[in-house]
Amino acid sequence: MQNDNGIQTSLKEATQLSSAVWSALAERVGGVWMLRSAYHLNKSAQNELINFLARQPIDAWLCGALSGGYTRSTSLPEETNLETKRLFAFPIGGTSQTVLVGADKQSPQAQRVWKLTASLLLGHAASPSQPFLPDVQSGLAADLPLAIGKVLGVFVQSSACQGAWMAIRRGESLDILAEWNDPKARGVSMLIDENPILRRANRSLSEVVITRAQPNWDNLPYGSLKSGTKAWVCLPLVIGQRLIGLVALWRQTEFSRGELGQLREMAAQVSPSVEVLVTFSEMAAHLRRLGLLNDFVLTVSSAQNLDQIARRVFGLLSRAFSTELIALFLRSSDGRVLRDYHMFEGKLNVVSVSLAEHSILPVLKEGRTRRIVDTLKEGFVPLNKGARSMLIVPLKYRGQVIGVLIIENLRAEAFSQYDEHLMVVITSHLAGLIEYTRLREEAEGRARSLGLIHEVVQQVIGLNDKKEVGHITAELVAQYFKYELAVVLLKDDEEKFSIQGIGGTQSETVTRALAGRDFLASNGITGSVSQTGESKLVNDTRQEKLYVPIKGWEARSEICVALKDGDNILGIIDVESREQNAFGHNDLLSIESLAGILTSVITSANQYQRLQETIRQLREIEIELKARMEAQRSAENRLIQAAKLAAVGEMAAGIAHELNNPLTTVTGFSELVLEDLPQDFSYRTELEMVSREAHRASDVVRRLLDFSRQGERTRIRASLNEVVNDVIALTRHLIQTNKVNLTLQLDENLPWVSIDHNQMKQVLLNLIHNALQAMPKGGEMSVGTGTASREEGGWVVMWVRDSGVGISPADQNRVFEPFFTTKGDRGGTGLGLSVTYGIVSDHGGTIEIASEPNQGSTFTVWLPT
Repeated sequence: MQNDNGIQTSLKEATQLSSAVWSALAERVGGVWMLRSAYHLNKSAQNELINFLARQPIDAWLCGALSGGYTRSTSLPEETNLETKRLFAFPIGGTSQTVLVGADKQSPQAQRVWKLTASLLLGHAASPSQPFLPDVQSGLAADLPLAIGKVLGVFVQSSACQGAWMAIRRGESLDILAEWNDPKARGVSMLIDENPILRRANRSLSEVVITRAQPNWDNLPYGSLKSGTKAWVCLPLVIGQRLIGLVALWRQTEFSRGELGQLREMAAQVSPSVEVLVTFSEMAAHLRRLGLLNDFVLTVSSAQNLDQIARRVFGLLSRAFSTELIALFLRSSDGRVLRDYHMFEGKLNVVSVSLAEHSILPVLKEGRTRRIVDTLKEGFVPLNKGARSMLIVPLKYRGQVIGVLIIENLRAEAFSQYDEHLMVVITSHLAGLIEYTRLREEAEGRARSLGLIHEVVQQVIGLNDKKEVGHITAELVAQYFKYELAVVLLKDDEEKFSIQGIGGTQSETVTRALAGRDFLASNGITGSVSQTGESKLVNDTRQEKLYVPIKGWEARSEICVALKDGDNILGIIDVESREQNAFGHNDLLSIESLAGILTSVITSANQYQRLQETIRQLREIEIELKARMEAQRSAENRLIQAAKLAAVGEMAAGIAHELNNPLTTVTGFSELVLEDLPQDFSYRTELEMVSREAHRASDVVRRLLDFSRQGERTRIRASLNEVVNDVIALTRHLIQTNKVNLTLQLDENLPWVSIDHNQMKQVLLNLIHNALQAMPKGGEMSVGTGTASREEGGWVVMWVRDSGVGISPADQNRVFEPFFTTKGDRGGTGLGLSVTYGIVSDHGGTIEIASEPNQGSTFTVWLPT
């Protein structure tokens, strides 16, 4: 709220003369009432007054007072803390400002005081005849709706209208960005070709005047017209021969020729300013999209699985939109299971549920982007209680809706059209990334399940005893997937289901609890699957009406799959866990795949030959899938390498090409001249310096070439100890001359790894040279090898440790960047560690650094076994 000394003084004097309780100067900006100044109103009361003015009936009441220029009063709610019974409004003519007075009553003499005060305050308002020019430095152009509201205010102040709106053209539609006394108009989008009046304005590029008596009155594009409204006019905003926007005004009396001429001239004056505003806004939105898209590419695209993608997307959107009310719904490739990602108490929760029973199904079927400005006004039920605005964006891949992303906010109107457009762009990229990652996960899951299927088939093929088949299957299912309970039920000759196999850590507990009773509950999940044959995935049994617990054992997650031969149900497989959200879609696919194989075994043992052929094909598919996944991982690594070093590589190659020939000439001729010059020649020292510096520049060029091209790779399985011994043999003399004590710690039982000998030698040479340069006065150096394990598997490690100057924490994050060096006057091109990083990454490994200033550094290379 602005505080002007002149305004404050006028309000104070008028309040005391009229015996009022308080007073304020209010202005309507961008469809919202703001207080420019106030007297005898504390901050709490000011906020309460602003909330009262934001009510739609009060907003319309004040807009009517401004349009007619009449003094009005209304009663205040008793529950307010404004300390008065009535609110008086004294409009300031020709502006969007009014003086508000709080008092129980105001005599005619007191009202004359306030009218005089309003006329005096007219001098503090902007002149309506002043042409509108967007002030970019003031930040007005950064808020397009606010700026458009200012433009609309110019028209409203000059025409004394009942209502008005201003729309900006977006393609073939007009979007209303500002309104006057018509709150519902804001955000409305109108197609130009669907309305005859809009088509006429677009083609003629001149104003259109409609009166109530004319036939087109019923075709007015938009406006909350009252029964007394008699005239409506729309003024096109034109640049050249192009329509960029439209201003519509309506009132109780017809517009005179003079007024229309003035409005026409005003539209021509503001059109260039509106064009600048729209262009600036679109540029800002474009830059914002580029920034967020850049963050998306850097953070999300490198994720390795769906959960990691969701976690990074949620973090990115949470920072961008300042909300944690985010949900991502992904349906499985077969459309049966929905993967629900949502934030709860700051943590990402993942639930797999049946899609047919989920409330999000209509949104997925609709597949339409929606921006809910206010859930209360639009009657839309949000996902999170108390959310006032929503952004619903479907994820489409090749024309098919594979999921939906929903962002909510506790504030109304929290998302703009720019946010909507931005999310459409992001989700288009996200959909492709998710689909690829999901296919890869499903392929890996199926490859994993192939091992189980192969093991089951190998052990049960040819068996005729159903109980033995069931027992082996249940044990293997529990063993492979570490399920706490796996049960196989098969039909007997009397068409009754009985347990033929049970496995898992809870098998004995369940067996004792049943004590001869049936495991299958006719009114439970197992009973439903045995009757319908439809698979069931439950990740929270507390929310499942069909779940029936067993005494002594209560599961939280359950998968139940039928063994079907056509329409005949032969049995069921049921797996359970006491952990909530324990099973995913891949688990369901694995059990269903197993059920299909088990059905074949039970149906006919004569299918042995066909099953052997199936096993052979599955093995080939497994090999092919692994080969494809390995090729894809290699491609991803190369893509990351190229993305990080492409620009520097191009520059390095160009520099090397331009400098190599002249440097060769300089070094060659300088050496020839030195051979012919006598030792006591006066300029021999300077010429020798030229030769040395030229050789040093050639060395930089060679490093640039090494950096810009990786060269041809030759990978063999070998021991890193051989690489270490070869490099130490080359550098031992250099190490000794630098007064450095070397310690070797080589693991004699080191596993072999697939490496390029020459590239690995370059890696170790770079690390040793760096260590020596970090110890100009000598010190201790340790080079060693060993093994280590991570979640991903086994690794071979090689380290170089020195007692040198160390690296500061700020520089440790940048040491692998091209041309970055901490050596200062000790020399260095800043390319050695960049080349090292690229080689190690190309081998599927990583390189880590541990360092403290003045304590030395340790570089550790990790290579997968």
